[in-house]
Amino acid sequence: MQTQLRKDLLDAFTNAGGSYLSGQRIAELLGCSRTAVWKHIEELRKEGFELEAVRRKGYRIVKTPEKITADELRLGLKTIFIGKNVHYEESVESTQKIAHRLAHEDAPEGTVIIAEEQLSGRGRMDRKWHSPKYTGIWMSIILRPNIPLPKAPQLTLLTAAAIVQGIEDITGVQPEIKWPNDILINGKKVTGILTELVAEADRINSVIIGIGMNVNQTKEDFPVELQEIATSLLLEKGGKVSRADLIKSIFMNLEKLYLLYLEEGFFPIKLLWESYAISIGRKITARTLTHTIVGKAQGITDDGVLIVEDELGKTHHVYSADIEL
Repeated sequence: MQTQLRKDLLDAFTNAGGSYLSGQRIAELLGCSRTAVWKHIEELRKEGFELEAVRRKGYRIVKTPEKITADELRLGLKTIFIGKNVHYEESVESTQKIAHRLAHEDAPEGTVIIAEEQLSGRGRMDRKWHSPKYTGIWMSIILRPNIPLPKAPQLTLLTAAAIVQGIEDITGVQPEIKWPNDILINGKKVTGILTELVAEADRINSVIIGIGMNVNQTKEDFPVELQEIATSLLLEKGGKVSRADLIKSIFMNLEKLYLLYLEEGFFPIKLLWESYAISIGRKITARTLTHTIVGKAQGITDDGVLIVEDELGKTHHVYSADIEL
């Protein structure tokens, strides 16, 4: 009940659009006493929200906390389902591990697990992902699409396009996508995506999308071995970025593309993804588990598989590989 009242309070401030809300009006919207309203206002203050109280006008939020709390993400969020159910943790081994557990416990679609720090963050092929505290976005999102099993990898490409749109919306910086799951700015990695499937023989139970994004790191925040290949939005934009605003923008873009995908299939996502792809038309090296292909990236198929034409003119369909430009 307390959690629902908090959600309703933040929805009220969101709908007010920066205007003052009287204590009486809030009490009417929440169906509770003025005393209960005051209690929840004080809880928001303890969380780091700065609220202005003006006699005969009421309350309004003037500043949100540095931490990415569930309450801050709810404030101003206008999605239908993504991000409506948020599990926030200060420090975790991995948000993916928590997401797998919650998915097994029937957490609703759109549930988000987000942490200020990951102690065992990982990317594709179990590579370690450096996740320092209060600087980046480390989160996992649970989706439950009614699609055939072989199409699940398309959601990685869809997520990449949504993240690029979110970054553009909030920062004005223009990232590029390196197939299948890296987002680069000026040739350096800023975001990685890890998509994991929970499925039975003939149906998908859930798709868990892990996102690791470097937002406000300085160069010194990166280990020496990563400083030449990784970057952050702060370094590229030249200023600090609101992580909460960026997350909400990603949620909005992801939900929009996901609903489009469920209605119209992968083709419109494919066109969007290719418009952001850094490798299309360029010579690449694709290293699979069994062999290496050198050639020109021609694009992706309607299923999201990378097409590479080698130096002899032979076309290869690459389902999983590390790509070097």
